[in-house]
Amino acid sequence: MTHLPFVIGAYAVFVLVLGADALGSWLRLRAARRQAQSRQQRQQARQAAQQVTAPALSAELER
Repeated sequence: MTHLPFVIGAYAVFVLVLGADALGSWLRLRAARRQAQSRQQRQQARQAAQQVTAPALSAELER
């Protein structure tokens, strides 16, 4: 009696779970990067609009 089918099945399940975990992590990281980029663009646009419409504030007032 051989255990080869069980071993092959166990490794196949391991590889599938590992791949699903890697794919999920990659998708979450991609979404987080996209959110960070859009947040940075909004912040830069807000800063540019403030510089055009309002005089520069001192460093103490910007905090």
